[in-house]
Amino acid sequence: MLTSAYTLFDTDIGRCGIAWNAHGISGVQLPERTPSETEARLRRHCNAMPLEPTPAMQRIIEDIVALLSGQQRDLMNATLDMRTLPPFHRQVYEVARSISPGQTATYGEIATRLGMPGAARAVGHALGRNPFPIIVPCHRVLAAGGHLGGFSASGGLGTKQRLLAIEGAKGLTVRDLFDGETSRLPPG
Repeated sequence: MLTSAYTLFDTDIGRCGIAWNAHGISGVQLPERTPSETEARLRRHCNAMPLEPTPAMQRIIEDIVALLSGQQRDLMNATLDMRTLPPFHRQVYEVARSISPGQTATYGEIATRLGMPGAARAVGHALGRNPFPIIVPCHRVLAAGGHLGGFSASGGLGTKQRLLAIEGAKGLTVRDLFDGETSRLPPG
């Protein structure tokens, strides 16, 4: 009996994937260098088989596609299967999900909202292991001072910056990796 399924779908940033089971979404995969790499990574991490999406899953996919094209969408209706995740990670992901498109928060702000103001690094660690990017919008979480911080998806900080630009986030501080110069992303 099939316990976990996945499908790939096209977005403005490339071919993404989503996996699900009877308990909810078990993973989301942002584009890798090639669609076959995206598929391989999703299969490996979610232990899933390809299947046509259910109507409910198709609606989530359509919302992700719309969000990645710059449309305002709320993905809070997406049920996530977090049964195997550490409790702290689940808490971090729930707080991150409350950040609206175009808005940002810092790792420290999330730690404070969790009642653990000294846990910014732990928040960053949890977000670096986020199995649900876009639905748990880890790209909306920044380092102190509006700096991008880190991003573990393919393309790294460039992907994070692109996602924030698509959503219309304003006033981010971006460090040039080669000369150390700091600049601000232009307002909307």
